[in-house]
Amino acid sequence: MAILQASFKFFLLVSFVESIAFAELTPDFYDEVCPEALDVIKEIVEEAIAAEPRMGASLLRLHFHDCFVNGCDGSILLDDTPTFTGEKTAGPNNNSVRGYDVIDQIKMEVNTFCLGNVVSCADIVAVAARDSVFAEDHTTKSSSAAETPPPRGYYSNLVQMRGLLHADQELFKGDGGDVEDLVQFYSENVDEFWGDFGDAMIRMGNLSPLMGEDGVIRENCRLTS
Repeated sequence: MAILQASFKFFLLVSFVESIAFAELTPDFYDEVCPEALDVIKEIVEEAIAAEPRMGASLLRLHFHDCFVNGCDGSILLDDTPTFTGEKTAGPNNNSVRGYDVIDQIKMEVNTFCLGNVVSCADIVAVAARDSVFAEDHTTKSSSAAETPPPRGYYSNLVQMRGLLHADQELFKGDGGDVEDLVQFYSENVDEFWGDFGDAMIRMGNLSPLMGEDGVIRENCRLTS
């Protein structure tokens, strides 16, 4: 876990805050306007994952689906209305992407602690994804968590032709394909995987974030205003 945390210390994909004209992506954006914000997000994410372990993957996926449609702007959180059709009900997302309730809870709690609407929905999605990767309950232990296979197990299984899904096994078919060397490398070097994964997530988080006067900090992440 320490390796993973170290690899992701720069994975704080903030700030996408849209109301400040000189806003830019920086991990300490909220230090003055609301220093409690990131701790509140982390606590709620940890509680959500403790209650339902797969929520971590869901929050990470939520960030992924948000960023790859018109950039990381929190638009995936918007509900459909009679005059607006958003991303939630699109084919790849409908009844598949989840974690919206956790984001709603975070938004409500952050607004309370910050005494106002100062943290953007896009930031909440990004930070929740970051925290979900290495959420850890320091007060309880479980045998199931202790027996969780190491991250490199995914690549090791592919090298052994034991991929869970056919689409996964396509990455390593034993025929000298373009990515087989990379699969082999990650199966043997978990630290390198986490470093590259963190870099990739940072690049994804920089896909067209709304900054300055290009957007608005929504009071309710499900509504346009």
